[in-house]
Amino acid sequence: MQKDFLHVLPVEEVISRLLDVSPLPQESKRLDKLSGGPILAETIMATETLPPANRSGMDGYAVQASDLFGASEANPVWLDCVGEIAIDRPPNFTLQSGQCVAIVTGGYLPEGADAVIMVEHTKPFGAGVIEMRRSVAPGEYVMQKGDDAQEGTPLLERGTKLRAQEIGLLAALGITEVPVIRRPRVSILSTGDELVSPEQNPRPGQIRDVNTLALSAMLRPVADVSTFGIAPDRLGPLTASLKAALAGENGLPADVVFLSGGSSIGVRDLTLEALQSLGDTEILCHGVALSPGKPLILARCGQTLVWGLPGQVASAQVVMHVLGVPFLRHLAGHSLMAQFFGQGNFRYGHAFDQTFWPSRQAILSRNIASRQGREDYIRVRLEHQANGLPRAVPVPGLSGLLRTLLDSEGLVRIPARIEGLEAGIPVDVLLFES
Repeated sequence: MQKDFLHVLPVEEVISRLLDVSPLPQESKRLDKLSGGPILAETIMATETLPPANRSGMDGYAVQASDLFGASEANPVWLDCVGEIAIDRPPNFTLQSGQCVAIVTGGYLPEGADAVIMVEHTKPFGAGVIEMRRSVAPGEYVMQKGDDAQEGTPLLERGTKLRAQEIGLLAALGITEVPVIRRPRVSILSTGDELVSPEQNPRPGQIRDVNTLALSAMLRPVADVSTFGIAPDRLGPLTASLKAALAGENGLPADVVFLSGGSSIGVRDLTLEALQSLGDTEILCHGVALSPGKPLILARCGQTLVWGLPGQVASAQVVMHVLGVPFLRHLAGHSLMAQFFGQGNFRYGHAFDQTFWPSRQAILSRNIASRQGREDYIRVRLEHQANGLPRAVPVPGLSGLLRTLLDSEGLVRIPARIEGLEAGIPVDVLLFES
């Protein structure tokens, strides 16, 4: 007997419910243990001024810029060289007008010097005199005191994504441990009597489990992933496997469980029944107005959010690209993150905001039909043109075929309010991230 979908929701409502889930708590992490671009949980204040004094940005000579006014190859200026500054020893003298001092990149400028001329624009003239063949402006090739950090002022704001650049700045200030939003702990469980592990030879009617490894690869950049094998289409063993996935590993319960398969309305689709048998379960939705990916279950089991994904490979991966991975980023604090948004401005978005996703504009190669009221994601490949934007060419195929994903470079979204897209219009291709 076929079951009915329950709580079929538009994508916007599903996202709204997912955003109601609070980000994970913070933890203190050493810089050498950070991975995946974690989000800073608290504003970090600068503990010192960096650079602590003016430093050279080039190999050359520290000078007073006013001494080189009007200098050129045809009209050089000659300055007395009073020595060389060691990179590891701040100078203890004042540079006078008419003097220069040799300096390497990173060396501290002496008092009186306000610019550096590159060594390429100079020539030794003899008797300690250096010929200067161009003028310099005050501050040229000088890293000013406090350019990187001013002691007692905010260094990195709460919500900052810690990339290599930010980690380098923290290290330069001797800050080796920081508060970050904890990475999500994720369990993955595949279901289906027809599934066998990838190393096995399937018998007729069996197929190898693709989703466990494919979803693990998608999620590892944003979460700590544990896998729990394959559960059969029988309520008892499925429920036992689900309990194990909820419990997680090493005594640490999962924040999110992804089950692939069993989320639709067939007689052997038992995910919903297994969830309801657990007791402390709230079904948030069963079915989303999304194609591919309609048979999606979202349920809260205690403190864990359980996703019942479609078993079809393309459907599962589209759901993960559109909803699953953004949700994990939300848990990891990405909805707190200020992001660059044109014209030199920053604004706070949320992890599901496709404005911030890697994308490329292209011209749609042909008409695409769509049903109003359902948000469609069309797999496309990009054909680069000699001139202008590339073409976005739809990749046909059923959602159980791996080839449709292999041949695609991204997705084109058709909003639920419209009926298809016309050939020749510009579209944003949401790129599959590596």
